[in-house]
Amino acid sequence: MTTHVRTRLTLEVSVEDWPLRWPFQITGHVFTSSEIVVAKLSDGAFTGRGEAAGVYYHGDTPARLAATIEALRPRIEAGISREALAELLPAGGARNALDCALWDLEAQRSGKPVWAVAGLAPPRPLLTTCTVGADAPEVMAQKALGYEGARAIKLKLLGDGRDDARVSAVRAVCPEVFLAVDANQGFTPESLDQLWPTLIACKVELVEQPYRIGQEALLDGAPRPIPIAADESVQSLADVDGLKGRFDVVNIKLDKSGGLTEGLRMAHRAKELGLKVMVGNMTGTSLAMAPAFVLGQLCDVVDLDGPMFLSQDRAPGVVYTDGMIGIPTAFWGGVAG
Repeated sequence: MTTHVRTRLTLEVSVEDWPLRWPFQITGHVFTSSEIVVAKLSDGAFTGRGEAAGVYYHGDTPARLAATIEALRPRIEAGISREALAELLPAGGARNALDCALWDLEAQRSGKPVWAVAGLAPPRPLLTTCTVGADAPEVMAQKALGYEGARAIKLKLLGDGRDDARVSAVRAVCPEVFLAVDANQGFTPESLDQLWPTLIACKVELVEQPYRIGQEALLDGAPRPIPIAADESVQSLADVDGLKGRFDVVNIKLDKSGGLTEGLRMAHRAKELGLKVMVGNMTGTSLAMAPAFVLGQLCDVVDLDGPMFLSQDRAPGVVYTDGMIGIPTAFWGGVAG
């Protein structure tokens, strides 16, 4: 997967704001739009694109990402490889946008799709979760029903004493779907202990990030009747080894890892450790989902529903059919699946 882009490049950076169809609530935050940064790298014949939303809980805003990228314009336009980029920038949204643009550019220049450059099999459509933001139980149930054809649902929970009702309400109207819950660091040992019976009774199959970053030791020796996924507790490859014994699943998001290059390395390392792998997103358009879709080919759980929340997506874009995400046209990286 080594690439050497030494010809001069032209960099274009822009910040875009894509309104959501409705407000989306998680622990400690309510989103009303998906603000992103787009990086374009052109060699005069081909142009590669990458999109990033950043990591909101790090203050990694699109404006900050754009400024970070602009500050490196001379170095980037002189020609840069993905490996050199990883040395130049830490994991995060700025590196993600540029890394994905370099993958796209390399695919066009080589005439090979990104999946082939990465040494993967041809992509296939993937079952994706459809996320329901935290709300009143009856509202969440109605929103879950609104996902026509969904076969996997993920619920955002708050640890506020109403989560058992939220989970029960959704399971009552969606009796057959794969059901996951995500606390976004909002649980305490006490609230999770109280919730376990409901999660088990409702056949929840995944619990994501129950405790705050830095509190991972609370999972040591604690019962795990349902697999637990690390999200905020794993940012980059450096964090993966420390998850074994505490978590069962690693949720990789390209905005955290700094792009597809590190995301693939994280997935391979997690599998070596016997951990399952999940790919997620920080919302965004189909341009952000496409490289994550490539990573998703290695994953056990896929959560790539970001464009579903947008009032409008890019065209062409990913397609959701019968609970699956697919890419019918090669609009990024030569990927289609």
